Amino acid sequence: MVTLTRPEGSQDADFSPSRRALGAMFFAGYALAAVSAQAEAIHTDEAGLIAGEVAIPQADAPLPAYVARPDAKGRYPVVVVVSEVFGVHEYIRDLCRRLAKLGYVAVAPAFFHRAGDPAPLTDFGQIQKIVATATNAQVLGDIGAVLTWLKAQDFVDRGRMAVTGFCWGGAAVWMAAARFPEFKAGAAWYGRLSRPAKDQFLGDEDRPWPLDVVGDLRAPVLGFYAGKDKGIPLTDVETMRAKLRDARKKGDLIVYPEAQHGFHADYRSTYDEPAAKDAWARMLDWFARNGVKPGAKRGAFG
Repeated sequence: MVTLTRPEGSQDADFSPSRRALGAMFFAGYALAAVSAQAEAIHTDEAGLIAGEVAIPQADAPLPAYVARPDAKGRYPVVVVVSEVFGVHEYIRDLCRRLAKLGYVAVAPAFFHRAGDPAPLTDFGQIQKIVATATNAQVLGDIGAVLTWLKAQDFVDRGRMAVTGFCWGGAAVWMAAARFPEFKAGAAWYGRLSRPAKDQFLGDEDRPWPLDVVGDLRAPVLGFYAGKDKGIPLTDVETMRAKLRDARKKGDLIVYPEAQHGFHADYRSTYDEPAAKDAWARMLDWFARNGVKPGAKRGAFG
């Protein structure tokens, strides 16, 4: 089986030669994944939902995004979902549907659309090239465009917005929480906290990383991390905790000691059901405690 053990994707050194030979396995639209007899992806249906792709106006070209929301009149809280390096594949779409079933408008922008779609690719080097084109400035610009679009929708409660993201998207959550006052809460899933080395994936870009923007945080962030993550040292987690405390910023980081990177991704062999369910419940409680709670608000149209 193939296991992604780092936020930037597993390295050859993580595997034996026989396991490296399976590195190109592709699983039913879930991109490069850990395929095993135990990997059984969750599927959430669209009953009671309006779900599909929209084109969000953006300066250079429309930004594709997957949106799922309750099929009922009212204004609903928002969760912007920032994808893994694989883009808006089925796992991310399913997360949007799960959130919509709970009473959220969930939006997953396709941040990599200008360079290509990494979802069907099996060569991680090709995936990295696509992902590397999505600079921090571009991603934040895209999130800004998403927020502008959301504010114009009559099914959105503009006062109740949160952001969550996974792996690559986990780092983007911290950055978005430091930029946009519209977000009332963030939940970052095993996102990198410090700048990678220059010879590593994404290490060349001259940009701030989450540890650099703690003092600018406008929304409280809850981070979920794995004790066996080979790409995010626990020293970074402790440093972030200390910086949050010193800056008097509301937030926390939860570590699951026996979990691996990607422990929420139910299509991978690294899926850790107890950790995933616990963290999901904590995320929903975090959103609710910070004012992003499901429950439609009726408008003049409803």
